[in-house]
Amino acid sequence: MDIPKLHYISQGSTPEEHLNNIKKACIHGATLVQLRLKNMPMDKVFEVAKKARTITSQHVTKLIINDHYQVAKEVQADGVHLGKTDSCPTIARTHLYDWQLIGGTANTLEDCQSLLSKKVNYIGLGPLRFTATKKNLSPVLGMGGYHDLIKTLQTDTPIIGIGGITINDVPDLLQTGIYGIAVSGEITSNFNSITTFKQLLNTNDIGQ
Repeated sequence: MDIPKLHYISQGSTPEEHLNNIKKACIHGATLVQLRLKNMPMDKVFEVAKKARTITSQHVTKLIINDHYQVAKEVQADGVHLGKTDSCPTIARTHLYDWQLIGGTANTLEDCQSLLSKKVNYIGLGPLRFTATKKNLSPVLGMGGYHDLIKTLQTDTPIIGIGGITINDVPDLLQTGIYGIAVSGEITSNFNSITTFKQLLNTNDIGQ
């Protein structure tokens, strides 16, 4: 399964803002977006996800649903991303289509090894630094943390860096051996940055 190197994590204070930002990201060339709606009932997430699926389909952009594998299956999204307190990837896999991706969040070596044993398609590893978009943030890894974890893991499973990542971080992150990155705030504040992120990520052949 082809996994893009750049993931856009949706932001917005309302569902409409999330959809508007997803549309802007698609227009500006995003090849994968994750719908991340927190503290919202599943039926509402389903309604928003249906609209997001329509938008991403028009732009041939992959759509990942955060947390809700049932919604991901129902709207035929490209996959689901499961946080550390969400459903177990093994359980989610029994409900999803074979072609749907499962990503998982990790902060430690133990997290990564657990996710690998559950055969996730990619790991979202972070945070690089403090980020205001997430409550109850795990300890920051920094560049050194990524380097040490990736060297220890020696895995072909794509590792996606996340957590306050900016354009200036990309060259150093690539040196850690990381596969790709997930970005929220930096893209939401300037959707033109998607082009720059993609160019930087493709300057090195990392895991393709």
